[in-house]
Amino acid sequence: MKHAFGLGFLATGAVASYAGNLNYFSPSLHHPSLGVSIRKVVARTYASSPWTPEQLNFTHGVASGDPYADSVILWTRAAPTSENDKSNTTVSGTAEFYTHEIDEFVRASKATICVDWKISAQRDFQDIADSGRAYTSSDVDFTIKVEAKKLKPFTRYFYQFNICNSNNNSPLGRTKTLPEKGKKVSEPIKLAVYSCSNYPFGFFNAYGNPVRKDSVDYVLHLGDYIYEYPNGAYGWGDSYGRVPLPNREIVTLYDYRKRIATYRTDLDLVASHQNFPWIPVWDDHEVADNTYKDGMAHLNNTEESFVHDGGISVDQRKVNAVRAYFEWMPIRQVEMDDNLRIWRNFEFGDLFDLIMLDTRQYDRSITDVYTNTEYIKEIANDNGRSLMGPRQESWFYRTMRESSRRKTKWRVIGNQIIFSRMASSASNGGVFNVDQWDGYLANRNRTFKNIYDHKIDNNIMLAGDSHASWVSDLVWLGEHAYDPATGSGSVGVEFAGSAVSSPSPVGQNISQSSAGVASNFLTGLNPELQWQDLFYRGYFELSIGYEAVEAQFFGMPTLATRNGFEISLANFTVKAGENRLHRYGATVTQSGKTESGSLQRGVTMGTNLTHDTVTGKYFVYRAK
Repeated sequence: MKHAFGLGFLATGAVASYAGNLNYFSPSLHHPSLGVSIRKVVARTYASSPWTPEQLNFTHGVASGDPYADSVILWTRAAPTSENDKSNTTVSGTAEFYTHEIDEFVRASKATICVDWKISAQRDFQDIADSGRAYTSSDVDFTIKVEAKKLKPFTRYFYQFNICNSNNNSPLGRTKTLPEKGKKVSEPIKLAVYSCSNYPFGFFNAYGNPVRKDSVDYVLHLGDYIYEYPNGAYGWGDSYGRVPLPNREIVTLYDYRKRIATYRTDLDLVASHQNFPWIPVWDDHEVADNTYKDGMAHLNNTEESFVHDGGISVDQRKVNAVRAYFEWMPIRQVEMDDNLRIWRNFEFGDLFDLIMLDTRQYDRSITDVYTNTEYIKEIANDNGRSLMGPRQESWFYRTMRESSRRKTKWRVIGNQIIFSRMASSASNGGVFNVDQWDGYLANRNRTFKNIYDHKIDNNIMLAGDSHASWVSDLVWLGEHAYDPATGSGSVGVEFAGSAVSSPSPVGQNISQSSAGVASNFLTGLNPELQWQDLFYRGYFELSIGYEAVEAQFFGMPTLATRNGFEISLANFTVKAGENRLHRYGATVTQSGKTESGSLQRGVTMGTNLTHDTVTGKYFVYRAK
């Protein structure tokens, strides 16, 4: 039996109504292999739903992201089941062709779900700022993404979705708009910065702690939101009951949708999305390991690079991954004619510009794919090599200059990989990883030249990817003098955070003391590296004001259970106009102390610390 609830129209006007769900445009309407034809969806959709409103669920909560001063993206998924098995259906035809004799699967794949939404500055929705109606279907995995408009700058809002003509409501979401462009900001802006969440390696406690503390305004995610591996290839999900689904290396559109959906069952990740607007960007594992413009690790410049895993080409695999990412993430499509573009800029009043780069997928020259490491070292300084491609590079440098000319106080650059030099041996120019900026020296030099030539100061580089914490002065070594004791010669700082759960680069089970020895070795070789920690999984928070940027690094004592414990590892300050680090300890004093890792000319307090995650003794406190 069919149940009608607000879907009894399929006239010409329906096309405009369907367009309210931005996911029908993601990631690009102008590329037939990526976009979804709304007219075809309308033409073959039943006039009523096979489900009652009570049979539908908001299966993965709600989310918001990519805020502007007057709008924000809102997201949810409304579906009859958490499973993604009705996606990828390609049956064609018109609504008139189908009859009651068609099987339930095809009928479900043809059905459309109607959802209303609203947003208000009041939790009880007494005054509605904006509202609307959107439709979804299996074509977009039953996801819904809308843009709430007519909002006030730098204002906290509440939002909610509702199955049309019913009392079936989504969880209540909370979000916040940006300050108005070019205007003074009334208070410091606080960000939580994440990267590298690997589902089988443990619970995503780091996502939940800022929710428990209510300590930030916005969340930045620098990539590796998911991993493409099956269980056992990179983790032991059976130990924690966290097996990534589908349990194989993902390649199809269904695979990528299901993997993201599985990650979105972690309750702390759900809570973070529900309470804070996100500004995310991908790294490599949203598609595959060590991707570049023509391939990826294990699949490059060979016949297998073009067709693999049952006949799916590398290009099609990337299309599948990108489409699923845009469907499931609360993110705007930046430019319809550029289907892989995710790089974009956000202006937080006149306080700072957040410049989000893509140093992985867009137009990156060949990288280290494990079989060519020495070759990449040989060509690292080739002027033809780029992490971003010429179009993105030009945009990046121009955006930095324009931000400085507007006299915006800070430039905060979100990228995936470590920008600073990271020597790992005393001879032969050995570096920690040529899959980072160290493998693209000419590109890094062009970035430094743009900063120096145009006297751009107050630069904060952010990075993830490495599964470790790194804090450095930004130094153009070999071109400009640098005094590591005073920071003179630095043109900014870099904060690179550890992983949410992905293992340490020196081993998942390494002891804190052994990790400390390795960190001491790295800080000894790199005088601009002010602090380094290889032991803890975690995140960091930034408080950005006109006078200074404060950074606080947090470590998770255990990922084996869901809990709210964390350790304050190290705090740092960057004063406006100084372009260098002030090294504050965990107690916010100038004692030069940190709780783990290695601090240049300082003291590490946490060697061989033990933590009671039941009582919260020692250096552990609960993020309430």
